Amino acid sequence: MKSALVAALVGSAGAFAPAPVAKTSTALNGAFDNEIGAASPELGCWDPLGYVTDGNQERFDRLRGVELKHGRIAMLATWGYATTWSGARFPGCEDFPAGHEAVLKIGTENLIPVLLTAGLLEITWKQKEGSFPGDFSATKFPVGFGPFARNEADMIDLRTRELNNGRAAQMGILGMMVHEQLDGKPFIFFDKFDIYAPFGN
Repeated sequence: MKSALVAALVGSAGAFAPAPVAKTSTALNGAFDNEIGAASPELGCWDPLGYVTDGNQERFDRLRGVELKHGRIAMLATWGYATTWSGARFPGCEDFPAGHEAVLKIGTENLIPVLLTAGLLEITWKQKEGSFPGDFSATKFPVGFGPFARNEADMIDLRTRELNNGRAAQMGILGMMVHEQLDGKPFIFFDKFDIYAPFGN
């Protein structure tokens, strides 16, 4: 009887022993795990939908370029949203609303210059052949990191910062727009930013 009880206890204790874990290949570890912007050494290139797990460099470069463009736009949008919400305006636009209301009241006469500027940037700034995605230094207009990229390590650091800041800005502008619609307070904890306003408040 005692031996049967001991055998039962030993057998039940085995249920709490850790099971051996085999390292498997998933969509989270692939050909681009060492690229700039990888989430972490453990996670690698975060690609849960498997867009680039086949190692297609051309597709990866196109998606990275799109991510950079959206991040750059979102950084400008976040800065502009916070600036106009705090009261800063260009001369002649003092009565223009801030936040989401500006989208609804922009009017054709104000929308056309915005669209023309965006179109001009699209056709003027060109990707440098053979360089990393988002490198528009092939244009005559001076773009890039300038004197801050003294060597390859600086370039990698600056590119990583730009990519991560763009990712944060995409979440930031989305959060501000949603919270403005929910309760009229896009910044959640305070009503406005006290920021530098070059054209006055």
